[in-house]
Amino acid sequence: MLVVDDEPDIVDLIRYHLEKEGLRVLHAPDGATALRLAPEELPDLVVLDLMLPGLDGLDVCRRLRAETATRRLPILMLTAKADEVDRVVGLEIGADDYVVKPFSPRELVARVKALLRRAQEQPRPEAQRAGELVLDEPRHAVAIQGRPVDLTAKEFALLAALMRAQGRVLSRDQLLEDVWGYPSAAEIESRTVDVHIRRLREKLGPEARRIVTVKAVGYRFEGDG
Repeated sequence: MLVVDDEPDIVDLIRYHLEKEGLRVLHAPDGATALRLAPEELPDLVVLDLMLPGLDGLDVCRRLRAETATRRLPILMLTAKADEVDRVVGLEIGADDYVVKPFSPRELVARVKALLRRAQEQPRPEAQRAGELVLDEPRHAVAIQGRPVDLTAKEFALLAALMRAQGRVLSRDQLLEDVWGYPSAAEIESRTVDVHIRRLREKLGPEARRIVTVKAVGYRFEGDG
């Protein structure tokens, strides 16, 4: 995996704990190096600091998502900013999750392992349809009226989970466990689900009406009939 951070102490801390888990760690001290290494090495995951010299983490994330070779890479963003807006922006441009500095190494490792676990799972072999919306898991593709919809890996997994539930309400904790793989989702404070739901609705256009918010509970997907 690729760790992008310009603070040697932070890099050493991350490297130590990830290598203890048997993970190989590459390091990029700035955004330009990260953009060169990512398509060359194709790491399983990118741990990306928000505050970097030159290109900041948001720019790096945006560029990784814009390139075919790296657009599906799981990205875990590190941020020292307390302002929730900065974290939400990171999720909106394609980061899969974030951890706020100073962070617990145990939490970081848990989130990294959750993202890796979800990325390695094989898609289920069936296509699902609702109105003009088709989700084809084997091809990892979504289309509306035959036109492809460009979703990130987490947006795709979120839509698939909602459609597979066949009208059942899924709580945020269930979605964090099912889509992100967190073993104790209720203990993790995160707006990840809400941000991804909003981004997903924006991309689905008129079919977004099928994702229904159940107040104080979670979300459900309305199919046909």
